[in-house]
Amino acid sequence: MLQEKVENLLNEAFEKNNSLFLISLDISSNNNIKVVIDGDQGISVNDCIEVSRSIEHNLDREEEDFSLEVTSSGVTEPLRLPRQYKKNIGRKLQVKTNDDNIEGTLTSANEEEIHLKWKTREPKPVGKGKHTVEKEAVLSYSGIVEAKVMITF
Repeated sequence: MLQEKVENLLNEAFEKNNSLFLISLDISSNNNIKVVIDGDQGISVNDCIEVSRSIEHNLDREEEDFSLEVTSSGVTEPLRLPRQYKKNIGRKLQVKTNDDNIEGTLTSANEEEIHLKWKTREPKPVGKGKHTVEKEAVLSYSGIVEAKVMITF
């Protein structure tokens, strides 16, 4: 029952600010509620506070005691949803598949797949030395084991 109530409250909060979306919701057996959210234009502390308040102010501790934690997905967390990939178009990703590890720039994303581009040095077809080659890959979400945004300084 608590799960359903929290989901409904989250949906109401996301209707108020439709740039926010849910990454995960976990409720433990002793009613520790952990909500991880993200936003199309990023997420602020105030966004987390607003979502937290919309849940906390509508649950009755007298009826059922709980603890609540609302956080952002964080920079080091892997991407999970197509919406997260879409907001990171133009950024460099590190993508692990069953067959390969690719570091490339995310050029596009839709509901089924992503497109990556990167440059690599390969031996020349004729002669000695190497030359730079631009490569491209289209990966379906089902083929991605893990994808993270690479932070560059």
